[in-house]
Amino acid sequence: MSEHPRPDDVAAAEIAHEQEFVDTVYVRLEEVTRNARALAVEGHARGSLGHEGGLVERDAMVFQSAKRIATLDAAHEGLVFGRLDLVDGVVHHVGRLGLRDADREVLLIDWRAPAAGLFYQATAQEPQRVVRRRVLRSRGRKVVGVEDELLDGDAAPDDMAVIGEGALLAQISRARDDRMHSVVATIQKEQDAAIRAPSRGVTTIGGGPGTGKTVVALHRAAYLLYVDRRRFETGGVLVVGPSAVFMSYIEQVLPSLGETAVTLRSLGEVVEGVRAHHHDQPAAAAVKGSDRMRRLLGRVVRDETPGAPAEFRWFYRDDRLVLSHRELRQVRRQLLGGGQQRNRARTRVERTLVDLLWRQVRGERGQERGRDDFVSDLTGDDGFAAFISAWWPALDAVDVWGWLHDSERLRTYARGLLDADEVDALLSSWSGAVTPSIEDVPLIDELRYLLGDVPEDDQRGQDGPGVEGVSDRLNALLRADAPKQPMSFEVDDQQRSTRRIEDDSYAHVLVDEAQDLSPMQWRMLGRRGRQASWTVVGDAAQSSWPTPQEALEARTRALVGRDLHEFRLSTNYRNSAEIFDFAAGVARLAVRHPDLPHAVRSTGVDPDHRLVDDLGKGVKDAAMAMVETVAGTVAVVVPARRRSEVSTWLADAEPRVRVLDSLETKGLEFDAVVVVEPGEITQESEAGWRTLYVVLTRATQRMVTVGTDDTWLRRVHDHVAPEH
Repeated sequence: MSEHPRPDDVAAAEIAHEQEFVDTVYVRLEEVTRNARALAVEGHARGSLGHEGGLVERDAMVFQSAKRIATLDAAHEGLVFGRLDLVDGVVHHVGRLGLRDADREVLLIDWRAPAAGLFYQATAQEPQRVVRRRVLRSRGRKVVGVEDELLDGDAAPDDMAVIGEGALLAQISRARDDRMHSVVATIQKEQDAAIRAPSRGVTTIGGGPGTGKTVVALHRAAYLLYVDRRRFETGGVLVVGPSAVFMSYIEQVLPSLGETAVTLRSLGEVVEGVRAHHHDQPAAAAVKGSDRMRRLLGRVVRDETPGAPAEFRWFYRDDRLVLSHRELRQVRRQLLGGGQQRNRARTRVERTLVDLLWRQVRGERGQERGRDDFVSDLTGDDGFAAFISAWWPALDAVDVWGWLHDSERLRTYARGLLDADEVDALLSSWSGAVTPSIEDVPLIDELRYLLGDVPEDDQRGQDGPGVEGVSDRLNALLRADAPKQPMSFEVDDQQRSTRRIEDDSYAHVLVDEAQDLSPMQWRMLGRRGRQASWTVVGDAAQSSWPTPQEALEARTRALVGRDLHEFRLSTNYRNSAEIFDFAAGVARLAVRHPDLPHAVRSTGVDPDHRLVDDLGKGVKDAAMAMVETVAGTVAVVVPARRRSEVSTWLADAEPRVRVLDSLETKGLEFDAVVVVEPGEITQESEAGWRTLYVVLTRATQRMVTVGTDDTWLRRVHDHVAPEH
């Protein structure tokens, strides 16, 4: 009697069989890559033909070849990850890109292609002709394992092998590193529906922590580029996240899917030429983000330029001509009436002042010479050109933002809009070494749009006889001599001077952690997506913005007039059930009726809550215990004011231990998390309990809290106990 083969032998045979196919695919990939490189060489040769057509052909061929090579190179890791066995015996393999063999037959199906949809959409309840779905796990080019799901057992041949514990559970149980990875091999049905939603309008992806919202949204960006590459690659795809830490975490997901034509920006980097990396204290952040700042900034751009001359005097023939401070103020109001942008109004400044001064000419000699001679003499006078340069310079948004740092000016601008405490919070945020915060960036952007671009034809040919002759010299004076306040932060001067407002719009805007955006941040992003489709990712229960209703109204204005496609992800794949059950109690305390997903995985280990007398020792002990317990990343999450202190305590810890403040954890995940003084986190802002909920849901395996006061914990238990 023959024995059944051992499971290990069956698995080894299946892996070997898949390896043969994968080897074939890599051979074909190398052939295609060689062809692309050859095309690039041919393209360069076209440039030596000696005529313009050759140069055009060169540029087109080299550009297309470079894009193809970049896509092929990015797909090497985990190139083949899926297999479908259909009821009719047909086998399809699914990968990061599509490949055909030398006879143009399909060898590998791109995961975004309609034919690959079954890989994500078929279930045991609705197998859709799929008998077995297989996920291949690889290191480099080597297949190291396979995980199967039998979807239609009745249609399975007797000799069909089914191997493994399930690809998804294997994936979510692995140790984390400091990068988010593609989940293209383990996308679930509800996630795939959001990825493949219509490309027009607004697609919202909601759901609680750990449901995969971020990675699903990134796969959606890759999918959109696949289905409508001309539109989205030409117009651009902008991905916006909450912090530089977060953007670093996700930056390899799209390249790993073969997509490099995407712009990734944190909220502090959205405005070209300005980079901000730190948050304000909650009180200042709440003011800067409020819709009231829009009205305050409207007052700022209509104010006098600091150091501007108060009057202008000029002698002409028999007349002493004067433009008083009062008259100049009236001119400024006239030129800025009807919402006119200040820099755009520069084309009318010289003509308006010339008209006012000509009306003052009363002497016979001046009248006899006539207006044309008067205009010629006045506009040829260096003093007049210098006056215009100082009185109405071309203004840069960053410099005008600097006007807000003056206490007297700010209190004038804020009258009737902000109270004294709010003004003090703003001034405190700008005191000392002036660097822009993440919350300052939308203010700078608002000022850019209120000021407008300097017209490229600035005053040229628009001012009547005699005025055209000074336009080049005047423009040079206005650009070179306009007073600048020195700013000691990272600003690209070339981008500041050349970036045009009309260049800001994208074809698609993807916003992650959208629940945290302030009204001013929504205005900033709305400008980037005026004609765009959108993907908006968020969860209201995780919002750190203190006035969600105000932000919701700003979001509605930014997205108005677009069709809405809503998706909710319901399964928490990140947290163990033990960790999430505790975090859910905090969520119920933080908001009414939070969207709580179902955690599918259990470790049998509850969160550990430690009340200590010596906080430093308690934190070090907890962090070292986590290092010994888990193989992956460990985060020590602290109240913002304790970040430097705790970093010092853990200066000698392993590199995989990271100290982050509570807001920096947005969108991230770690194998283990140590939460320091949770009670202080709840008190940092009006949204403190929601922020703590976010922090408690970052851990995949282990979580411990360490504090000198457990009042917060008793409050959680008291709130949960009556219901549970």
